[in-house]
Amino acid sequence: ARTALLPQHASVVSCVGYLVPNMADNMSVQTFGRKKTAVAVVHCKRGKGLIRFNGAPIELIQPETLKFKALEPVLLLGRARFANLDLRIRVKGGGQVSSMYAVRQAIAKAIVAYYQKYVDEQSKKEIKDLLLTYDRTLLVADPRRMEPKKFGGRGARARFQKSYR
Repeated sequence: ARTALLPQHASVVSCVGYLVPNMADNMSVQTFGRKKTAVAVVHCKRGKGLIRFNGAPIELIQPETLKFKALEPVLLLGRARFANLDLRIRVKGGGQVSSMYAVRQAIAKAIVAYYQKYVDEQSKKEIKDLLLTYDRTLLVADPRRMEPKKFGGRGARARFQKSYR
């Protein structure tokens, strides 16, 4: 009775008077990756295999070596696993290298989360094991941070040279 009020293209399931969106419409996960002060957020949903980095296609990333670093999870797992997924990546903070490391971690975590939530546990375990054997930082964040500078020296640990005269 209530579904007549909605537009024809919206697929909903009526459940005791409440309108519940169909799960097939919004199969998505959102994950993040971190490296130093860089934070990358990936929104992974069902789609046509598009990967966009801050609004532009990921193929346009410069320099080329960092592009391959960011695409490592895709190259490891094969394009076939990403063929029906769209990834939207946003990065803030950090430098060029740390932002790419944050992106690769976010992509790897997104594919694992998507497979856990919407596919099956067995294929998720395969993916996770493959990523962990290649490089642990693909799924686990690196906790190292820059130590703050202290007085009496030019850095965090280095001290000025001591002289008695």
